[in-house]
Amino acid sequence: MANKILVYIDHFAGQVVPASWEAVGVGTSLAEKLGSEVVAVVLGHEVETFAQNAIEFGAGGVLMGDAPELKDYRPEPFARVLSQLAAEAEVLLLPTTSRTRELAGMVAVDLETGVMPDVVAFEIEDGSVLATRPIYAGKLLTKVICPEKRPQIFTLRSRAFVKPEPDPGRSGDITRIELDLGEIVTEVTGYSESMVGVSLSDAAIIVSGGRGVSNNPRLSPPTEITDEGEQEIWRAQQGFALVSDLAKVLGAAMGASRAAVDAGYVPYEHQVGQTGKVVSPDLYIACGISGAIQHLAGMRTSKTIVAINRDSDAPIFKLARFGIVGDLFDILPPLTQAFKERLG
Repeated sequence: MANKILVYIDHFAGQVVPASWEAVGVGTSLAEKLGSEVVAVVLGHEVETFAQNAIEFGAGGVLMGDAPELKDYRPEPFARVLSQLAAEAEVLLLPTTSRTRELAGMVAVDLETGVMPDVVAFEIEDGSVLATRPIYAGKLLTKVICPEKRPQIFTLRSRAFVKPEPDPGRSGDITRIELDLGEIVTEVTGYSESMVGVSLSDAAIIVSGGRGVSNNPRLSPPTEITDEGEQEIWRAQQGFALVSDLAKVLGAAMGASRAAVDAGYVPYEHQVGQTGKVVSPDLYIACGISGAIQHLAGMRTSKTIVAINRDSDAPIFKLARFGIVGDLFDILPPLTQAFKERLG
């Protein structure tokens, strides 16, 4: 296994996380420079299709751990197996998800090495991988290296890298590994859907709302709503309905600032920011978001940022490529209608 680049293929509910294929592409690029080989790691139950997909996306081979005990992700068996496989590898790449953050940390502890998270670029320096990642809430980028410890473990920010085109004609070895799962103390009792629509992590377009979605004095709540807090929530719901309408027309995910989530306007799963989802869409439309540093940390790597805000001095305009100074309640309805007509 020495001098190999391992790429962990993350999947959930029968679907591979698209950033896994981005990681395979990164692994292929690094392997060419290091003179090594890319090997994908696929763990789960009945995952032969995922293993074949990994070959098609560029992996030279696949190590597949297939067992009923691995049907659901649980940290103990997955970390144990991945640690065994990565013990003699040069590099371990993982897409950044809630599962892989935990998994990468556990493998690093097992192998007494470090983790470089949320990486957005790679270079090779003196035979080691030099990674670029954001720090200080995304205000700065730093280059980090792990010169002695092996494997070098990296998690990759989703959509920060190009996903390779699959080649159905590629071939490679798929090796079914013997599994030593150890003691499994956690149990998965079931799943519940917490978010419908387009996933924030994978979305090419995101339309987000902030605290400003509730600032429309022209909206009069129903007479039976007399509490000021409930009136604010009602106004916010009307504002987020406009955000949601635009998102649906664009086939986009709906996001929100932490201020909007903390105020109870929308559930946490919509939160974009340092303590929410870190996203890198092609287009990010910020509606009524002032641009607190916590929020900017989660979306500043978006390809194109459009800001709509009544405050011309809002920090979000410093980051945006396009800015509209105005009331989102005046701007979003005609904008949505124009996209409807344009997109059919």
